[in-house]
Order: sequence, then structure tokens, then C-alpha cells
Amino acid sequence: KTNEKLPPRPLRSPLFASCAVYPSPTPCVHQLLRASPSHFFRQAEAVIPTFSTPPDLYLTSIMCDVPPGVVTGDNLLKLLTHAKENGYAIPAFNCTSSSVCNAVMEAAKKFNSPVMIQVSNGGGAFFAGKSCKDANAAAAGSVAMALHVRAMAPYYGVPVVLHSDHCAKKLLPWFDAMLEADEVYYSQYGEPLFSSHMLDLSEEPDDENIEICVKYFERMVKMKIWLEMEIGITGGEEDGVNNEDVDPEKLYTTPEQVYAVYEALSKIGPMFSIAAAFGNVHGVYKPGNVTLQPERLGKHQAYAKEKISSESDFPIFLVMHGGSGSTDEEIATAVKNGVIKMNIDTDTQWSYWEGLRQFEADKHDYLQGQIGNPDGADKPNKKYYDPRVWIRKAEETMVARCGVSMEKLSSKGTYEAKVPESGTVPIYGFKPISKGPVGAVKEMLHKVGL
Repeated sequence: KTNEKLPPRPLRSPLFASCAVYPSPTPCVHQLLRASPSHFFRQAEAVIPTFSTPPDLYLTSIMCDVPPGVVTGDNLLKLLTHAKENGYAIPAFNCTSSSVCNAVMEAAKKFNSPVMIQVSNGGGAFFAGKSCKDANAAAAGSVAMALHVRAMAPYYGVPVVLHSDHCAKKLLPWFDAMLEADEVYYSQYGEPLFSSHMLDLSEEPDDENIEICVKYFERMVKMKIWLEMEIGITGGEEDGVNNEDVDPEKLYTTPEQVYAVYEALSKIGPMFSIAAAFGNVHGVYKPGNVTLQPERLGKHQAYAKEKISSESDFPIFLVMHGGSGSTDEEIATAVKNGVIKMNIDTDTQWSYWEGLRQFEADKHDYLQGQIGNPDGADKPNKKYYDPRVWIRKAEETMVARCGVSMEKLSSKGTYEAKVPESGTVPIYGFKPISKGPVGAVKEMLHKVGL
């Protein structure tokens, strides 16, 4: 029986990502809590109605109440704080086309989860078009992707974080161009174009890494843009950065390194996260072939907690890279220790291809020419080779795989999708900030040539 005089005791673990348990719950509830999250809620639906005490005395929803659409500034801080305090992480999917972006948002809507859409330098260049050889192609493509997501995100009814992925020192011109776009957008709309950006200077000496991050964070904080930085090296190869032969010891960040970052950036603002290496490797590997030590993340948190005398056991926002090949237990341990974002790319690349591969195998005989198939030599095949058909098949399998990540990270069910009533979203939803009476007069005089 519950002691109704006591407040609920939140349990910070992926296992309890959607509930708070009152002190001394019944043995039945204890048994349910030992199950997996999905198993827990399936059984809870059947068992809780039999309790003599109303269900809300046992469970309280932890749905985050930030608005749907692209989230920035205070709402972004609120969302990520909610994730950290309630034991889930938000999946961050690398996107390379509008189709991939739409699949990610569709998955977020389907599985009731906030989501991050992130673009790499190579992804931005691809979005711009492979034939575009301009020096700013990657930045232009990244901005184009951000504008696409901003236009479409409200229709999916979920919070979307717009993020740029790894930026090594040699790619800083790309970073600078995106920040310039943020500043222009901010001047017109009162918020940055992107929600957050990542600097990956982990190949540089720690002092230089932190110094450059401080310099950029001081510029970003004026627009309330989130900064993600990396200290310690993620192994493998991604987007032209190859760490396949790196010293294994460098794959594990120390608590002192993490705290040095926290100490420097926290003086500027709270909107930053740290990708601390704990054996992570980019790419795809069989489970067990990558030696992850996610328990190290707990040591980083404990060290910082002691240093700053924090009341929270998780004072740092942590990020997980290179999750392919990780076991479910390793991912859960990382989330339990304050990871609020995990990057997913390799697995969703395969899932996108898998849908197309399955479609081609199933419809092979209808895809050998524009005319002629098993139904007749004069039968057209347009309804099979139309890109809208096979691209959609790729999207469907990717949506399903995104859902797997949301389940593993316990973000599934943490935000009830608020899909707007059909026809209510403005086609052009970009609303410039008010310029005030003086600004309005100046604009009017400018229009008449004065």
C-alpha cells in the first residue's frame, strides 16, 4: 500500500523513463518494475485497473511540454534537462536528403518521441548537390536542410532539434558560415536557424580544444545556441576523419578532462554538452567487438558533482557517439549516467538501403525496362520505377529502425505528438520579429526612397 502523505520518488533510469513510483508500492508494482519498459507498460495496462487505489497514485506522466516544431533556446534547454532528469536520451539521426529528414520526423511522430536531425559537412555538401563545387556548398546545403526541416517540422507535431555534426578544425569555415546564417536568421526571427552545433576538436591538444570552444560559445550564447563539444577521440572513420589507428588509451576520456571543459564553458552559460570518449567507435561492428566502458561516464558525473558541490548526481549533459555495435545494456548504462543524446548514422543508412533492396528483389521483373513485365510484353512499369515508389519503401524501413533507437534510448512515449488540424499550419510559417514603431517608420521611408 502507498503512503499518500509522501511525494513521489522519481527513479532516474531508462527502465523508469515514463513513470514515478510512490514509496512502498505494492509487490505487484515491484514485479512490474523489474520487467523491460515495454513489458512493464503492457502488463500495467492489464494490472493497474485492478488496484483499489487510483492509478495516478502509482504513476505520473513525464511528458515534456515544450512546443512542437524546431526547438531552440530556453525550450531546448528545457527539453534536454527533462531528458537528463527523467532517464532518456534523444536519438540524433544524420540526414542527407529531404527524404531522410522526413523519415526521421515521421518516426518521431509515430513513436511519440522528440528527435534530433543533424547534418555533417559531407551531408550538407550532398544536400547541395554533388555537382556543386562551390567552396560554400556544404554550408549552403546545411542551411537548405535546416530551412526544409523548419518548414515541415510543425506538420509532424513533435519537437525537432536542428543540429550540425562533427566539425574538425579544418572544417571551421563551414562552422563559421552556419553561424553567420544563424545570426542573420536571429536578426529577422528572434531565434537562430539551427538549435545547436558541434565542435569536434578532439584531435587537438586539450588546451587548444577548450580555448576554441570558449571562443565560439561566447558568440553562440548570445543567440542561445547549444554547443556540443568532444574531448577524447572516437575511433573508426567518419566524414573524412580517420581514427582507425589511434592509440587505444585515447579512446577513454578522464574525469579531469571532462571537468576542465565543464569549468571553462559553465562560466559562459549552461547550454552545452560534452561527448566524452569511453571506447566509442564510428562504423558498424558486431556486438562485443567494441570495448565500451559506459560506467566511466558515472565517474565523470561524480567527479564534477564533488567539485562543484552539486545537488544533482548528473550535473553534466553527456553525449554518446559511435553507438553501432553497442549492446542494449551498454546503451542503457550510458543513458543512466547522464547521456541525453546518441548519434545514429550507420544503422539507419543500412535500413534506408534495406527498403530499396527488398523492393528491387520483390519487383525485379518489373524494373528491367519501361515497358514489358510478367503481366505482358506491352505492360508499362512506371508505377514501379517512379522514384516516389521506391524512395518511399526506403523511408518505411528507416522509420522502423528509428523506432528501434527510440525504444533503446527510452525516448519513445516521452512526447505525445501534437499533429495540427489539417489546413491550420501556415504554408509560410516564418514570422519576422516586430521592428517596433521606429523600425516600421524607417522601413516605410525606405520603400518610398527616403
